[in-house]
Amino acid sequence: MPATKRILIVDDERDLVETLTYRLEALGYEVLTAYDGQEGLDRVREEKPDLILLDVMMPKLDGYHVCRLIKFDDDLKGIPIIMLTARGQPQDRQTGRDSGADDYLTKPFESAVLLEKIQQLLKPKA
Repeated sequence: MPATKRILIVDDERDLVETLTYRLEALGYEVLTAYDGQEGLDRVREEKPDLILLDVMMPKLDGYHVCRLIKFDDDLKGIPIIMLTARGQPQDRQTGRDSGADDYLTKPFESAVLLEKIQQLLKPKA
């Protein structure tokens, strides 16, 4: 990896955040964390990460709202977002896409699937 890619994890499940942080750091990513929607939005604006892993159901601001705010901001809209959620119904996936999410994974998920999606979204565009 030429430059260390920075991934922001926004999720109120601290155990999941710790597990993902450990795995991503082991692969050479720099990991930033936030534990509610407002803190996540603030971190995005301050840090401008390369990719965001965003939970849907969180205190203060839900993930759909955070995603829409990011995608409507000209300085931030290019940051890929993968939504991570226990909400796996087709209408939930559609709401995620309508909010601007680049991908959507239902919890629990396989780490290998998440890592593959991260790598795809962080690939340089041709």
